[in-house]
Amino acid sequence: MSNLILRNVRPFGAEATDILIRDGRIVELGAIADHPGIPAEDGKGAILWPGLIDAHTHLDKTTWGMDWHVNNRAAILRGRIDFEREQRLELGLDPHRQSMRHAIGLAAHGASHIRSHVDIDTTHGLRLVEGVQQTREKLKGIIDIEIVAFPQSGLMVMPGTLELLDTALANGCEVLGGIDPCGIDRDPKGQLDALFKLAVKHGVPIDIHLHEVGELGAFTMELIFERVRANGMQGKFVISHAFALGMNDYLRVGKLIDEIAELDIGIATTGAPSASVPSVKRLREAGVRVGAGCDGIRDTWGPWGLPDMMDRARIIGMKNGVRSDIDLRAILEIVSQGGADIMALKDYGLAPGCHADFVLLQGQTIGHAVVQPATPPLVVKGGKVIAREGICIVDMP
Repeated sequence: MSNLILRNVRPFGAEATDILIRDGRIVELGAIADHPGIPAEDGKGAILWPGLIDAHTHLDKTTWGMDWHVNNRAAILRGRIDFEREQRLELGLDPHRQSMRHAIGLAAHGASHIRSHVDIDTTHGLRLVEGVQQTREKLKGIIDIEIVAFPQSGLMVMPGTLELLDTALANGCEVLGGIDPCGIDRDPKGQLDALFKLAVKHGVPIDIHLHEVGELGAFTMELIFERVRANGMQGKFVISHAFALGMNDYLRVGKLIDEIAELDIGIATTGAPSASVPSVKRLREAGVRVGAGCDGIRDTWGPWGLPDMMDRARIIGMKNGVRSDIDLRAILEIVSQGGADIMALKDYGLAPGCHADFVLLQGQTIGHAVVQPATPPLVVKGGKVIAREGICIVDMP
């Protein structure tokens, strides 16, 4: 943790001021006098914003920095899952090296926290988790990483995976994942009952991938609602993607959103351009916690994506038809405070007492900063400058 004075910055786009940081926390905002021994930085009138949050990504998957991956396979979910699982070693997807590249890229572009789903299956055991855990230790003080024990290949269809998840949760994974109880496991009751039992045993939240669309996805959501109530897990469940909320049935979706809000279930979106995604504006108006993430970037699934939450904000904004400056600000809040709400982060923000995790953004206004691609001039984590002009103080491996 560090001490720092940051001068001439605009918190949340307001009037320019200074900020004093001691021991990694914000102490004061205002006209700050010089303090002997405390370094000062000139923010040059940039917008001061809390650290960006990638609340849904896959650090173990990216091919970033590797040779170009030629992908001519059909875009079928099960096929992509199986190919990646069986070809990881042949392709040279080292989980530590590749997660370092992904995480450093996010940090350099203003992210302070990551929630990463990491594959666990009977082919690789806990090898991928161990690689990302190594990255987490190496990047302490640069970016915080939370790991989701993620059974991407399925739970009921791959015996032995449940036991691996149990071990992973006992050894440092903070969240339990899941995926498409109907579409992948074809046993929604079996998968969900097993997940909730395991989450209750370890006292951890659940964050489930739900790609299922239309009425199938709505059916799965209703099964989730029943179990959240029965297990007292209000506020401890996140549905990632939630494509069913993008279906063309306003009243049906409204009833689902009402239950999501009542049960304090979070929604993590990636603004997937090829899918029917939930309306982030409608969710926020209902009081739902909405965060966002980069998902997989440049991996065996597809060539798109950047380790940059401002880039993701623009994707989400365009997918949601955002035009007004009020809504542009809301998109920036989704990739920051929204992600903090999804991850239940404490002392997040720009108030005195909060952790000094923030990014400087270039732009005349908040809306301008969101739509204009620009490299953050400065990124601070725990009061320490960890990146300048998109270059992190930790080198890419």
